[in-house]
Amino acid sequence: MLTNIVDPSTRFEENSKAHQLTAINYQQAEQQFIELVELADLDRKVIAKPEIVSKFESAIAYALKNAYQATNSDDAAHLFLQRVLYRINRLNLFWFDDLRRYTNERSNYLKNIRDRIEEAWQEWELAHFNLEELQQANVKQAITERGAADLDPALSDDSRYLREQMTEAGYRRVLAIGSFDGLVEGSRLSRILGGAANDIQCMLTRVLMEEYGNGRLSRKHSTYFAQMLTEFEMNTEPEGYFDLVPWEVLASANHNFLMTECKRYYLRYNGGLTYFEVAGPAAYRNYLAAAQNLGLSEAAMGYWELHIREDERHGRWMLDDVALPLADMYPEQAWELLLGYDQEKLMGDRAGAAIVRSARVAEQAESSSIKADKQSQVLLS
Repeated sequence: MLTNIVDPSTRFEENSKAHQLTAINYQQAEQQFIELVELADLDRKVIAKPEIVSKFESAIAYALKNAYQATNSDDAAHLFLQRVLYRINRLNLFWFDDLRRYTNERSNYLKNIRDRIEEAWQEWELAHFNLEELQQANVKQAITERGAADLDPALSDDSRYLREQMTEAGYRRVLAIGSFDGLVEGSRLSRILGGAANDIQCMLTRVLMEEYGNGRLSRKHSTYFAQMLTEFEMNTEPEGYFDLVPWEVLASANHNFLMTECKRYYLRYNGGLTYFEVAGPAAYRNYLAAAQNLGLSEAAMGYWELHIREDERHGRWMLDDVALPLADMYPEQAWELLLGYDQEKLMGDRAGAAIVRSARVAEQAESSSIKADKQSQVLLS
């Protein structure tokens, strides 16, 4: 897990040249942080020798300013912060790896870093929304109308690209980035299921169990995703393509960690999950159409077909049996369901656009490589 299948020097290759010097500094700071995460007695050593984190702390301060306070937000800063945050958040899950890697899962220093990033980041994210307007909305009507609109949206330019123009190189890149979530699917939902029993909890458990193949590995959704990767002889290890994941995708993952680890955000998380399940089939149809357009095998597209079928059902469950009952149960805070829904939509759209940009970069790289090979052959002939 978190292996560097991609050469570390390519981590920031898709950022603009103007950010290259900063990216190199961020890369060095992240490497220092990786070592800190597994350092025995981290908290005591930071207190005794604060200089061991001085360079990393400087990078954090610089990135926070450039990501969330600057007029022109810096993608390299976003990427660094979201990667650091994810490396902390992933300790909430178990990866069947070396147990020593969890030495600092309760570290006060790591908690402090997480809280500082989340505070600045979430303030920046919330600035995209009119909270007063959401608080005054008829929540049940608004979320029902949103669900109906997002069930089958009009095709965007990115959707048409995926369906009609994307090459196999682009599709491979989509799979590589998608594997970041697809191989550990549903894991964050599991964090909110403990506690008192009622119909809402049972429905959420039902959604999770279907994602987990009802306890059978062969039917787990992550297994279907791994099969797609296997068709292309790609890496099937979780986080195997971590270095290709855009900050926008990492932000979505980190946001869901925050929503599920803080029970105060229970309504926001379930509003977001409602959007995710309602809108999922439309997104998966784009990827399925892309695979069909490329003439790929059933195994190379099976995950999309499965998700279209099951998420159509999950979307109805989330709206009718989770979101609407929660709105009745918490009338004063019900607007948070709408905030969660709208925030997940914004983040999902942002992540989707980033994936398309990355797919186009992969296609351009392959095209350039083919041209270079042809030129070499001409010179050798």
